[in-house]
Amino acid sequence: MRRAERLFQIIQILRRSRAPVTADAIAAELETSKRSVYRDIAALVGQRAPIRGEAGVGYVLEAGFDMPPLMLTPDEIEAAVLGAQWVAGRGDPVLAKAAKDLISKIASAVPDRLRPYVLEPATGAAPAWKPQTDRIDVAQVRAWIHAGRKIRLDYSDEAGAVSNRVIWPVTVGYRETIRMIIAWCELREAFRTFRTDRVVGAEFLDERHGKRPAVLRAEWLKFRDAEIAAWDARQKEAC
Repeated sequence: MRRAERLFQIIQILRRSRAPVTADAIAAELETSKRSVYRDIAALVGQRAPIRGEAGVGYVLEAGFDMPPLMLTPDEIEAAVLGAQWVAGRGDPVLAKAAKDLISKIASAVPDRLRPYVLEPATGAAPAWKPQTDRIDVAQVRAWIHAGRKIRLDYSDEAGAVSNRVIWPVTVGYRETIRMIIAWCELREAFRTFRTDRVVGAEFLDERHGKRPAVLRAEWLKFRDAEIAAWDARQKEAC
């Protein structure tokens, strides 16, 4: 790895961690020596990168620091393009268009030597096979998630029975052929999953549910993890 790339990767490692990162951890990830890491950290500090810490304790990157846009490695470019291809084939129409635009923007912004990684990637995502049609505006659902607002649904279960629900949307989940709204359901007083192709009718309410989106999402993640743990325990008992 060239030194310029290594300096950039050190910034990336520090950026993604909230806790101090030791020289040992950085050296292991970059497959280099601690001595090289110490020299690189000193060089970055000399270039006015706001890195705090010391040898033996760890290093942190102060908030607010940013790098010039689209200083991407070939692997990062291919990861972004592969993800965008997947979204273009499976996202709602607004996200699918945004994914295609993203690929074009990356291609126009990266240096010439990196453009083949965008236009001729070594990976590819096939389009979804027989995707189900959304019966709700998923783009507006995403907007209501960010706004912390409620949605009223007329929802059909697998047997065709329709019920009326008021939900607090948390996130939109994507599977191979369907999309799902994960939400707190006022009727069931619990988190529930609603397939977008089974929505019979929807009303986007102005009423807020009163929780910050990040808090509601954290509660859902805790619920999901508990459900997974309970399922694992049942599987062990069955064995």
